[in-house]
Amino acid sequence: MAEVVRWVGFSAGVLILVWTWTSVIGALIVPRQHKDRLSAGAALAAKGVFSLARRPIRTYRRLDRLLAWQAPMSLFIRLGMWMMLFYLSFALMLLPFVQGQPGRAFSEAGSALFTLGYAPPDELGNTLLVYSAAFTGLVVIALQIGYLPTLYAAFNRRESEVTLLVSRAGSPAWGPELLVRTRFGLSTVDSTAELGTLYGTWERWAADVAESHSTYLTLCTLRSPLPESNWLIALLSVMDSAALQLSLSPGTAPTLRARLLLRMGFSCLNQIAHALSIPVVEDVDPDAKTELTFAEFQEAVKMLKSVGYPVEHSAEQAWPHFRGWRLNYEGVAYRLAYLIDAPPALWSGTRRLVTPQIPPKRPTNRVASEAEPEDPQLDIRGPE
Repeated sequence: MAEVVRWVGFSAGVLILVWTWTSVIGALIVPRQHKDRLSAGAALAAKGVFSLARRPIRTYRRLDRLLAWQAPMSLFIRLGMWMMLFYLSFALMLLPFVQGQPGRAFSEAGSALFTLGYAPPDELGNTLLVYSAAFTGLVVIALQIGYLPTLYAAFNRRESEVTLLVSRAGSPAWGPELLVRTRFGLSTVDSTAELGTLYGTWERWAADVAESHSTYLTLCTLRSPLPESNWLIALLSVMDSAALQLSLSPGTAPTLRARLLLRMGFSCLNQIAHALSIPVVEDVDPDAKTELTFAEFQEAVKMLKSVGYPVEHSAEQAWPHFRGWRLNYEGVAYRLAYLIDAPPALWSGTRRLVTPQIPPKRPTNRVASEAEPEDPQLDIRGPE
């Protein structure tokens, strides 16, 4: 009977070993989104711990400082889960070869897996398993070490464009603010070409983020170095600016670039949402209502008119077209922003932590009292 139990344990160890290796290979090697219960469990464990820690917090900045640790901790927890499961699997597999001594089985498995070498094997069967355990420990740690540069290379590519956008759209970013600053910064030259270039850059950025963030889900919750900066809010602001241009000023908008950006933008959001198991409406009703109200849209149009932005249509005429564009991405963007606790920017929905929305910071326009006349071609000041 004892012999049967030991071989049942061996079989259970094989199953745990295969399951854990599948998780490791799927998470660190396979270049596509992989449904991995172990990784999901690690992320859920980290989320549970931080959900308790965030309860007394009442301000966004304190919450951001806390959540900056959540994604790295989920990686640490996942590595620990992998190593413990490998340890358990090899200990169970060693049971038939150590004369029914569970303590010795766990000792040899730990000695080999963590390359300590204090419990050498003395038979052929457990020798093969001990060497396999040593190989497993080295490979898993090496793969994890190689995984981190890949992860942070994608993070750095993402954050480069997000940081560049701060001077164009404020922090946190906002679509109308992007148009306002473009108008003031390029008041004597054609801003259409500049925005067209920006939309082309963000189209490629969205494609890169769609691939990397749906493959490595940890990237979705890795927070930016600055508390008010965020990849999702930045993308939403650029998409809103393109939709505003197409609806308010179709004659001067870089139509092709703006449309391509919007298409790639909501394809990016949908792809990431699918990977995170967030429901997505693929074919939206063009007559549905947006959470953004017409009053909010109208205020943005008034602000654009106040700085001399070339507006071809009234707010009433432009609203149906803007709403039609926004319906494609508003719902999924708001759900993602809620999930990752993005900064409470304007036009970005609600959050779990209820705080006032943060308008973009606008630098004060200060000029020296005895300054020489400025060249208008170099005037890139923001509005007061």
